[in-house]
Amino acid sequence: MLPTRPTLPMRQQAEALLLEAEALNPGPWAAHSRFVAQAAAAIATEHPDLDPQRAFVLGLLHDLGRRTGPNRDRHILDGYDALSALGHHDAAHIALTHSFPRQRMDDLLGAWDGTAQEWERLETLLAGVSYTEEDRLIQLCDMLALPQGCCILEQRLVDIARRYGLPPQTPAKWGACFALKAHFDAATGGNIYRLLPGIVETVLG
Repeated sequence: MLPTRPTLPMRQQAEALLLEAEALNPGPWAAHSRFVAQAAAAIATEHPDLDPQRAFVLGLLHDLGRRTGPNRDRHILDGYDALSALGHHDAAHIALTHSFPRQRMDDLLGAWDGTAQEWERLETLLAGVSYTEEDRLIQLCDMLALPQGCCILEQRLVDIARRYGLPPQTPAKWGACFALKAHFDAATGGNIYRLLPGIVETVLG
């Protein structure tokens, strides 16, 4: 029997995948991904049911679909496809879910930059998954990292609003993000901000 391929790459492999993607499409998204990984590992270390090494790799690869850019929300589908093709199905799952804290397509901001068929495919894929604690962790950590470092939710949400505006679904999506923070505060026994590396420097400059 042939050995099965791992559904998640090792950390060194993940770092190589990110470097390759960054070379294809340089931009602040890669630094953001590295800080998402750091935040995810830090929170997972204090969480009874999460593995910090897995959390780091999932955070590192959540935006891998940016490799096909410049792109916008189509990177979700591109990342899912790229990681699925490599057999890294757990990472592909996170690439699919990381932008949807409410598991709704209207969590996306701005105009869709793919085709109508790609939108429908993404909608079908999203509807077919069940969220895990790892999904929720990366959704949260995506909101706790700027290219400059780990940050508080308000900082990241304002950063996104300045770029995309404030569509009608904004209050509900922000509420879902704060609910995620409350969930992980409870799971780790305190405010998760205390766990994030370099957050004081990022917040206070």
